[in-house]
Amino acid sequence: MTEMSADTPPEEKTPPTPEELVDRLCRLLSVEEIDTDLHRGMRLPGGRGRVFGGQVIAQGLMAATRSIDDDKVAHSLHAYFMRPGDENYPIVYRVVRDFEGRSFATRRVIALQRGKPILNMAASFQTREDGLHHQAPLPAVPPPEVLTSEQEHFRRNIEQVPEPMRPFFLRPRPIEIRPVHPRSLLSPASARDPVSHSWFRAVAPVGDDATMHRAILAYASDMILLGTCMLPHGVNFTTPGLQTASLDHALWIHEDFRVDDWLLYATDSPWAGHARGFNRGQIFTRDGRLVASVAQEGLMRLRG
Repeated sequence: MTEMSADTPPEEKTPPTPEELVDRLCRLLSVEEIDTDLHRGMRLPGGRGRVFGGQVIAQGLMAATRSIDDDKVAHSLHAYFMRPGDENYPIVYRVVRDFEGRSFATRRVIALQRGKPILNMAASFQTREDGLHHQAPLPAVPPPEVLTSEQEHFRRNIEQVPEPMRPFFLRPRPIEIRPVHPRSLLSPASARDPVSHSWFRAVAPVGDDATMHRAILAYASDMILLGTCMLPHGVNFTTPGLQTASLDHALWIHEDFRVDDWLLYATDSPWAGHARGFNRGQIFTRDGRLVASVAQEGLMRLRG
């Protein structure tokens, strides 16, 4: 699955409003129940090529959540990508109720296209309870108000992008990202430490459905992350001969949050080798609460 998503059809003439972008994202992630523990995830309107991995994770989480009948909330998921999703077809999600306990419940989700699995995911849900608490501190980085959005960075440098690719880079997106240190997706990059910090949020209010906020966080957690392991090597997604894809993805949700408020995604990559790169992420609120942790291994194969 690729790291980048395509959220607005390129042929659309009038740019959608922020509210329309967020509404489209919420509708994309809201799966349709077609039978007991069987759901259909809609296609991205205007989507082409491979399905964004975060979309499959988020739709799978929504399907699993539909099978939870009490007040348990999702606290973790572990997913393996097996085949690239195809934007030409919807995705069917089959949910297996593996465990139903007093405090915890576990669900297994198989995402299928044309009869073949493209993702296997396990998700765990817990009844809310108090307990001992500690957390990592919020990194000392500039606030989002003083940073330039990734979209603005693309607009300023669009002449570096081949013309056929420009609509993809310029299309409006429902998630705004403001990197502390912008990395170029447009030209070869200078090698630097495998550490990255970016603020992100939905571009319009999402509403008060906590389930949707968790699904959108799962969607956004597949952005930014895979590029971290490329930083020491001076390569990026446009480097000729570089093949990339998410292989697996794990997300732990620690606290409640809102995705329409600024969240800081702090990522690092402690290891890469054997055509794979390992990445970790921590997601903080502006007031310093650590609300989620992420880990992912991705394909990073450079062909000569």
